[in-house]
Amino acid sequence: MTAKIAYDDVEVGTELPAQAFPVTRAALVQYAGASGDFNPIHWNEKFAKEVGLPDVIAHGMFTMAEAIRVVTDWTGDPGAVAEYGVRFTKPVVVPNDDQGATVEVSAKVAAKLDDNTVRVDLVAMSAGQKVLGMSRAVVRLA
Repeated sequence: MTAKIAYDDVEVGTELPAQAFPVTRAALVQYAGASGDFNPIHWNEKFAKEVGLPDVIAHGMFTMAEAIRVVTDWTGDPGAVAEYGVRFTKPVVVPNDDQGATVEVSAKVAAKLDDNTVRVDLVAMSAGQKVLGMSRAVVRLA
């Protein structure tokens, strides 16, 4: 696959289409099985509260993966992501109800770099709080 976005067509400040991602307890159990991360803070409400959390929280890597989807959907090619890093600032608290939580992600091109790459800065929010800090990706465009 190749990125569908041309480097020459992108300017600093270009906003990527924002997206909202639902996070349910079922999704956390599925992610735990796929990743092998069965830490009980991600599925056991009693345990999570005993260690001082408000409730079960989403895996950090799950949250990170959901956020980068804004970039991969924009480029049309997951392989276009050359670098990606975040700081985990707040947990995504996932209540045990029919709705769960939502991670809302926005992003924009922050810099045009060499070799047809751009730096994209992302903002990920849940329940009105920023859940990822310094969330940045370097993306190779067409």
